[in-house]
Amino acid sequence: MFSNKNSISIKNHEYWIDRASGYSEVNREELDGDQRKRWSKLLDEEIMEHFGISPDDRRNIRILDIGAGPGFISIILAELGYSVTAADFARTMLKEAKKNAGELADRIEFRTENAMELGFADDSFDVVFSRNLTWNLPDPQKAYGEWMRVLKNGGMMLVFDANWYAYLRDEDKKAQYEQDRVNVKEKGFGDYNIGDNFDVMEHIAEKLPLTGIDRPAWDVDYFRKNRVKSVTSIEDIGSRVYTEKELVNYASTPMFMVKVVL
Repeated sequence: MFSNKNSISIKNHEYWIDRASGYSEVNREELDGDQRKRWSKLLDEEIMEHFGISPDDRRNIRILDIGAGPGFISIILAELGYSVTAADFARTMLKEAKKNAGELADRIEFRTENAMELGFADDSFDVVFSRNLTWNLPDPQKAYGEWMRVLKNGGMMLVFDANWYAYLRDEDKKAQYEQDRVNVKEKGFGDYNIGDNFDVMEHIAEKLPLTGIDRPAWDVDYFRKNRVKSVTSIEDIGSRVYTEKELVNYASTPMFMVKVVL
C-alpha cells in the first residue's frame, strides 16, 4: 500500500492527527482512574532510585516525553514536580495535551517534534521516556539514535511498548488477539482495539519494520550493540500499572519496559 518510509510517515501522521480526540478520551480515562497513581509511583521510583535524589530535587531532572500524545505521562510527571517537555509530531495531540493538563500546562513545555529527527541539542535531558511509540516508527533505529543523542551521559531512557499488531504476522497471535476481543465483550468492557479507521492502522502496521519482530529482545540487542552502560527489560510491566479493563484488552500483547543507562 505504501512504497517507502516517507509515504508511511505521511499516512501515519495523518492517522494520528485524526485520532487525537479519541485518544484523548483514553488519556482522560487514565487520569481519572487508578492508572494515574500506578504510573506515578512506578516512574517516580525509577527516576529517584536512578539519580539518588530527594523529592525536593525533582525540579532539577529534565525529562523528554517523546510521543506524548494527549499528555497523560507528561501531566503526571509535571504533577510530581519534574521538569517536563512533551513532544509529539501531531499538533492536534499537543492541543489535547494542553487541554488535559489544565493548570499544569504552564509547567510543561510542548514541542512539535519528529521522534526520528529531534530538534534538541545533544545532552539536553536526564530522562527520555516513551510509551507505545517505537512500534509505530518507520525507522526505529534512527529514533533510538536520536534519543541517545539528546540524553546526558549517565541519563536514563525508559521505553514502554508492546508487540502491537503481531497478529498480522502470526496465526497463533491472531487467535489470541481475537480471543481478547471475545473476553472484552464478555466482561462488558469497552474495546480499545475497535474504532473508526482501525483498518487504516492495520495497513500502516503491515509496512512498519517492527511488526512481527520479537520484542523487547530486538530493543535490548540494539542498545547492547550501541555500547550503553546497561540495558534491562521487564516483559510484563503492564501488570503493575494496568487496570482490569486494560489487562483483558491487552492480554495477548503485554506491555514491556526497556531501561537504558548511557
